[in-house]
Amino acid sequence: MKLDNPEDRSVAAGEYVLGTLGDAERSDFEAALAHDPASQAEVYAWQDRLLPLIDRIAPDVAPPAEWARIEVRLAPRGAANLPAAPDAPARAAANDSVWRLRRWQLTSALGIAAALVLATLLVVRGPAPAAERYLAVLQAPADNSTGWVVEVTAGQRVRLVPVADSAPVPPGRALQFWTKAEGAAGPTSLGLVAPGRVTELPASMLPALGVRQLFELTLEPEAGSPVGRPTGPILFVGRTVRL
Repeated sequence: MKLDNPEDRSVAAGEYVLGTLGDAERSDFEAALAHDPASQAEVYAWQDRLLPLIDRIAPDVAPPAEWARIEVRLAPRGAANLPAAPDAPARAAANDSVWRLRRWQLTSALGIAAALVLATLLVVRGPAPAAERYLAVLQAPADNSTGWVVEVTAGQRVRLVPVADSAPVPPGRALQFWTKAEGAAGPTSLGLVAPGRVTELPASMLPALGVRQLFELTLEPEAGSPVGRPTGPILFVGRTVRL
């Protein structure tokens, strides 16, 4: 899969979010996604564009005939006349998972259609002003390995996403998230974050937002820094670029 130019990268990210990539293409894209901030930004952008469309589609219920076909396909051959096995609840859960997958594929197709309609309206009426977006790749000072990505949409949200397995936090310690605009007198705490988990915050928590804004994660006491500024070692740090 080629991700050499912005257009190819955007198309691949859109298909990844919609779930229309083949197994091999999906594996290739996920491998690139782990270390390519531009592809990560495209995925977030497509999620923002398409996922809200799901709320416009009324939920559907599988008809009884569809359930019967699913059960026949999942059941082993020759097992149709056997009594229910002890693992029947597990198979029911599997059936439910299959239907959720089918519903997601249907929803994705409808989402594409809705997106095309919205795109047509935008062409006719003109695009709305886009909110400024910024991206920061947080790296470990010791070896420059990438551990987290920060995506900020002005006036909306801050999204902190782990992109690599992180070392466990020692007992009695915690990860604290900080930001500092270029030229600011000192950093501002954005709170404690859970290791290895996505964290979302309102952008209103930021004292300012711009290019080369610093974001960092430090190791602090379990309740956070007691003095309003970092006291522990910097684990990951990076500065924003405008998308």
